[in-house]
Amino acid sequence: MRPSPIQPLPARPSRYGIDPQLVKKRFAELPGMTSVTLRELFPDSPNVIYPSSEGIAAIRRATEEKMEKMDLSMIQPHQSVNVLASHHGFTLLGGEPYAEVLRTIYDVVKRRTGAKEVRLRAGVGLRFRETEEYIKRFALKQYFDRALGMAPIDEGIPIETEIGTLYGLKRAYDADWIIHVHNSDVREVHFHRQVDRAVKPFGMSYARIETRSTYHQNLGPRAANFTARAIFESPFVQRKFVGAIFMNMSPSGVVSIEADNDLYKINDTVTLDGLRYYGKIFHLLGRIDECIVGLDFPCPVPYVFSAGVIYCNFVGANVDLFDLDVKLPPYTWYTEAFYGKDGRPLLPDISPVNPAIRMVIHNYAWIGYPSAFFAQQLPTLVVGKEQAELFEHDPQNMEYMKYAMVADNLEDAMRFAYRTTGTDKVLVFDGAVGGMNVSASLADHLMKEAPAASAYVESVLMPKWLKQRGIHVFA
Repeated sequence: MRPSPIQPLPARPSRYGIDPQLVKKRFAELPGMTSVTLRELFPDSPNVIYPSSEGIAAIRRATEEKMEKMDLSMIQPHQSVNVLASHHGFTLLGGEPYAEVLRTIYDVVKRRTGAKEVRLRAGVGLRFRETEEYIKRFALKQYFDRALGMAPIDEGIPIETEIGTLYGLKRAYDADWIIHVHNSDVREVHFHRQVDRAVKPFGMSYARIETRSTYHQNLGPRAANFTARAIFESPFVQRKFVGAIFMNMSPSGVVSIEADNDLYKINDTVTLDGLRYYGKIFHLLGRIDECIVGLDFPCPVPYVFSAGVIYCNFVGANVDLFDLDVKLPPYTWYTEAFYGKDGRPLLPDISPVNPAIRMVIHNYAWIGYPSAFFAQQLPTLVVGKEQAELFEHDPQNMEYMKYAMVADNLEDAMRFAYRTTGTDKVLVFDGAVGGMNVSASLADHLMKEAPAASAYVESVLMPKWLKQRGIHVFA
């Protein structure tokens, strides 16, 4: 007998989502739903420090231990430090572990250096007020000497690099020193392709929109990676850079805290661990033959989570997102330029979206990220007129409901989906920690496919991915 579903991440108040009281039912409450854990699928899944029996104290302990090995002697008592953060860290496991890392950094830096001011500067992407919500939610303004959210349209500062002048955010660099705080979550693998993963925020979260848009509108994924490296390696940034602290993630949770004055040492660790920890679940999801997708998580449409993987990744799971030989996978709305008005790829090299997705039931997901591409490509039902109206009035999603239909409630939406698609396999992106909520039939399918998926990743894909990135020893 299959277990009950894992508790989904709760809906939460945000200017980017509907009132949580309007989320009447979650997928996990539907009949016939169950869960499958990562350890069931892959017995060799790594142990995690969070979530664990130690609770959030494990995050503080691990951060303190790793920071003891960092040199902070360059920071003088009369000087200021900017702790640089990114919004995505707050969407992992409810946000509390990332917030605790930030709080611990503040305490350690204050205790060891006596710095005059230790400030939080939290960057964001297209939802300009999102980090302000997280700062309030976790009371970080009361904890830090100063705490501010940064948007890519804020005042910029020119940074001279070996490829010319690029632009960072002035507030990111308005202190004597900076400490870079991030995570190894592979969510935006469509941008970094697990190359220079640890460096990416210098070209995104801490950059002006003209520079960060090299990823979006100019050079595109992979080709834009060098802009982040150019900014990070500039004399201006290097003069201020103290070191970095990362939450090292797996689909099951936080594996470790990594801290070092050398960012490229952390980069090597998160590159290897990202491939090792996420490769198997990525490949297993690519073996799903058919399913109904449920969106049920407090994040924009492409960023909702299941088993540590975002919906955007699953849309591209019909190709290998870690394979650097794959040039144009269909993983994000930024490929919309490669599609014609008929919704089809313009070139034969462009893969279609994942054909295993037969229908999408949008029960709960946020605005603030252009998502019409997803609704155009995949039959989509949005639950509730309030949510539909929210998307219709979002400047980034004005055409989302042009391609989606409205259902009064989740039960009606699922009845329609079952009847229309002819499948009872359901995969839910609701942030269930340690596994995923699915229908019983999909649980059986995943359990059957997992051993072969694991063996293929270990024997074929991992060696290929490592060779492509110049990593010669797999330990």
